[in-house]
Amino acid sequence: MSFHDAFFEEIKKSKYPLDPRRNIKWGTSMMLTEHVGMLRDYYEEVKKEPKPELTEYDYVLLSESIELAFSSYADTKIKRWKDGRFIYNRGTIDEVDLKRRVIQLQDPFYLLAIKMDDIVDVIIMD
Repeated sequence: MSFHDAFFEEIKKSKYPLDPRRNIKWGTSMMLTEHVGMLRDYYEEVKKEPKPELTEYDYVLLSESIELAFSSYADTKIKRWKDGRFIYNRGTIDEVDLKRRVIQLQDPFYLLAIKMDDIVDVIIMD
């Protein structure tokens, strides 16, 4: 007996008067585009991760790691939080601009400007 047949048998045994074919046929196909859009937005919202709260000790460790990576021109992996998800970038730190609070990360393909407020973790790979 297949899963489909077993499902229908269980529905027939149920105390609720349901016609399973009608519910399956019309249950999902009668959704308006607005409803589908709202469901997509809801699932995207559920998948978002909260921004981690960093302590003063974490900020000290981040600044020391950034300073060491910049002075030694080492390969660095930066973990940042943006729009509810974590993004990882890898490269060498070319410039640290404290006025604009931006780090220039040189990747083999492009130069990326990362805001210091978005940085969660810095790992020196070398």
